[in-house]
Amino acid sequence: MAIPKGSLEEDTFSFLRQSGINLYGASRSYRPSTNYRGLSIKILRPQEIPVLVQEGTYDLGISGRDWVRENKADVKVLLDLEYGKVKLVLATPIKSEIESIEDLVELSLERPVRVSTEYLNLSRDWIFSNKRYREVYREPPMLLTPWYRVEGNERFKLILSFGATEAKPPEDADAIIDNTATGTTLARNGLRPVQVICESSAVLIANKGSLRNPEKLEVIKDIYTLFRGVVFARKNVHIFLNVKEDNLSEVIKILPALKGPTISRLSKTGWYAVNTVLEKDRLLELLPKLRRLAQGLVVIDPRQVLLLEDVDSVGEL
Repeated sequence: MAIPKGSLEEDTFSFLRQSGINLYGASRSYRPSTNYRGLSIKILRPQEIPVLVQEGTYDLGISGRDWVRENKADVKVLLDLEYGKVKLVLATPIKSEIESIEDLVELSLERPVRVSTEYLNLSRDWIFSNKRYREVYREPPMLLTPWYRVEGNERFKLILSFGATEAKPPEDADAIIDNTATGTTLARNGLRPVQVICESSAVLIANKGSLRNPEKLEVIKDIYTLFRGVVFARKNVHIFLNVKEDNLSEVIKILPALKGPTISRLSKTGWYAVNTVLEKDRLLELLPKLRRLAQGLVVIDPRQVLLLEDVDSVGEL
């Protein structure tokens, strides 16, 4: 399995720890060892991982959904891990009058426009799909990199950025297309987001050939189950209540559960223990009612809640 270095790195380490997979030597090596027998891990840039998983160099990978789309990687996305959430945006200088891609198209009629980005393919597809752009131009933007150029519209150029994309305008670019979590870095560099192109988060991806390998598929199912358990646990709490028999039916009505709350008699006559899994937001919503109906409430933040149904769907292509 390939896991990402960079902005997703620490969150990925934390996610793996919560899943029960410990890494040893990650601070000193790109090939940390693990406590999961049969699983080898390598730390790579997230930009590289989708293609390497597609080619079968790795059976599994964690990368941003944006990089899966940028590389047009032929992999199966098994699970949204729900961390590393960012938006891919078109951003322009704060003092610029450019408010949209349509404004950039109009500017390109006066002079050539330059957009700096690490996402050449995704940006090119998005721009070329724009209605106003298609009304004016018949070919997609030209792509420029230090090694090659992809012919296209010379009046609208996408220039490959190697990082520090926010520093490019206004001297080197009229606008940028980049990912942002909070917009703080953009603002510090005198930029503002004007359009959202797509949203992204970390995803677990698999090589399609590995899913056809029965031996590897069993390991992939186990890892998928562990990871899905972390995603679910981060959004839910496990609660235990002591409830009088008179209040039991009303408590059951308001408590959701995977299959139904677990109910057991206490040693004291007329009392029951109820335990279930509840969304964190719902706990705050239901607390006034539970406080009135229950005589004791314990809330546990679970490390994992393993959902064992539908795991076989992992192998479906």
